[in-house]
Amino acid sequence: MSSTLFRTKKVEQSIRDTEEPEHALKKSLSALDLTVFGVGVIIGTGIFVLTGTVAKNNAGPAVALAFVAAGIACALAALCYAEFASTVPVAGSAYTFSYASLGELPAWIIGWDLVLEFALGTAVVAVGWSGYIQSLMDNAGWTMPASLGSREGADVFGFDILAAALVLVLTVILVLGMKLSARITSLVVAIKVTVVLVVIIAGAFLIKGDNYDPFVPKAKPVDAGSSLDSPLIQLMFGWAPSNFGVMGIFTAASVVFFAFIGFDVVATAAEETRNPQRDMPRGIIGSLIICTTLYVLVSIVVTGMQNYTKLSIDAPLADAFKATGHPWYAGFISFGAAVGLTTVCMILLLGQTRVFFAMSRDGLLPRFFSRVHPRFKTPHRPTILLGVIIAILAGFTPLTELAALVNIGTLFAFVVVAIGVIILRRTRPDLPRSFRTPWVPVIPILSVCASLWLMINLPAETWVRFGIWMAAGFLVYFLYGRTHSRLAKGEEPVDLR
Repeated sequence: MSSTLFRTKKVEQSIRDTEEPEHALKKSLSALDLTVFGVGVIIGTGIFVLTGTVAKNNAGPAVALAFVAAGIACALAALCYAEFASTVPVAGSAYTFSYASLGELPAWIIGWDLVLEFALGTAVVAVGWSGYIQSLMDNAGWTMPASLGSREGADVFGFDILAAALVLVLTVILVLGMKLSARITSLVVAIKVTVVLVVIIAGAFLIKGDNYDPFVPKAKPVDAGSSLDSPLIQLMFGWAPSNFGVMGIFTAASVVFFAFIGFDVVATAAEETRNPQRDMPRGIIGSLIICTTLYVLVSIVVTGMQNYTKLSIDAPLADAFKATGHPWYAGFISFGAAVGLTTVCMILLLGQTRVFFAMSRDGLLPRFFSRVHPRFKTPHRPTILLGVIIAILAGFTPLTELAALVNIGTLFAFVVVAIGVIILRRTRPDLPRSFRTPWVPVIPILSVCASLWLMINLPAETWVRFGIWMAAGFLVYFLYGRTHSRLAKGEEPVDLR
């Protein structure tokens, strides 16, 4: 039993699978396309909302250091992703990497985890996009009926038609082809980055040095009942997280990590990249560097414009400009946020469909979903199925409390990929690696430690929900995946090393 659960799929076989005509994706992406995808998915609500939240509640002006800490944690993981994506240029990201290094059951677990992560991420972002659009409509004098708008805080049963419509439109775009998706993403990302740069440049002229005093506010305990008052932290380390002070910066880092979620989605497009050995590392690492720089600059500007104690929670950037007598920028920032969330939603949906496609091609999910469209060469069946499900999810379900599951799912994937790099270096030292993670095993071990550190800063209820989803995944695997996988049927050579 144990040998079958940890049977691995040879890297060479994974690459040969991408050449089967009925299951092959079209290679059309460049390093620039990948970088744009990364920037498009990373820059979203985090830069427009979380900056004010963590500055006011956790780190003060030192929120810039929290973004640096979270960026470093992501950079460690990015180096591991870059090696795997260039060595195993196959759709599926962490799922495919795990299958090649850890075995079938760990691969299934991480694939199941990614399906949840990307589904919830897409739905949460779609609901957030709907809220921004409704806000812009209200400013123009148009009001959505309560039954068709956002459900948060509503007293009536309704369906968020804007959120659902966005997901369905993006589903159609993804079915029509990756190059079309890349072109639309490039246009939207250009608008989004322009808005961010305007905020940085315009806000720089409104900075007051007194607002940085103190840069690291004096520490105080987290309020009892706070979502950051995690019993898991106290159990493992004997102390509670702090608001402000040095430890407040690390607490803030675990929160702003949500703003970085998505760079790993770039790895799901490895199979559709023209030169993955060269372009995947450039796309993954380049997009992370660009976004970390923008996050740090924005946080420095907004905390310099307005004292951190006065920043708003819902719209800190827009309200900071209002407080300094420049209300015009508020609408401009809301527009940028709405436009930016469009690409976040599309790329998260893209990532989920590629993971689902890879799992079905391996037989762990029905092979029906692994056939590509004869004309567009896209995995149209899982794209349509998941698009409809997520549209319904976004339309009916308030997802605020479930959003933290996206964080824990991503961090779990980081841990698995980092461990996989170490294992594959030992089991397959002969593999050609165009990009090699430096200082192995030090960098992967640091990545594991950083990810686990951020995970334990998440609320205990998030761990419970994550455990329930994982238990459901085990059930599906043992009832279907274990006996239907291509390795189980002997369709592919088994490596039990």
